[in-house]
Amino acid sequence: MRALLNWSGALAGLLLLITGGLLEPAWLQWDNSTGLQSVNLGVTAQLPALLLTALLCGPRPALMAAIAYLTLGLSGVLMVFHSGGGLSYLQLPAFGYIAGFLPAAWLCGRLAQREDVDQLETLMAIALLGVLTVQLCGGLNLLVGHWAGRWAETLPQLLLSYGLLPLGGQILLCTVVALLSRLLRPLLTVNH
Repeated sequence: MRALLNWSGALAGLLLLITGGLLEPAWLQWDNSTGLQSVNLGVTAQLPALLLTALLCGPRPALMAAIAYLTLGLSGVLMVFHSGGGLSYLQLPAFGYIAGFLPAAWLCGRLAQREDVDQLETLMAIALLGVLTVQLCGGLNLLVGHWAGRWAETLPQLLLSYGLLPLGGQILLCTVVALLSRLLRPLLTVNH
């Protein structure tokens, strides 16, 4: 029974990740001259989809979903990554951030299994830790790639465009992830 739950959670997580890669979240803002308008957050919903999978399903299904997502993207079967896919994606600066999905999925899922995780603040902290994990993996990849001379951009340019600029949107979406997981966790009949 546990294996079936893990596989169904992984499949749901994979579908969330693929769908999240297609969505660019926005928030609504009021402007006195034009009225209500949407402001793009500058990120996709891939990372929030992964974090939601980890918080709802646990470490094993979240990690399985992340591995399947990476496999689909690197195989070139589906162009699921933001700038395409295939093995050439390994050479792009963004690869470290996608690779960071693996430790983030496991860590967030593991922390979400604890019995005292039912407060919104705790779920938010776990989601933020997942974002931090992805940021650290991506930053490490940028640092190593810069030292190896893989990219023409300077290290500060790379860190700004791939790490710092998306960080605000990622942090804001952690709130949505925490809220959704707080609402959905009690509805699940599975023991974490």
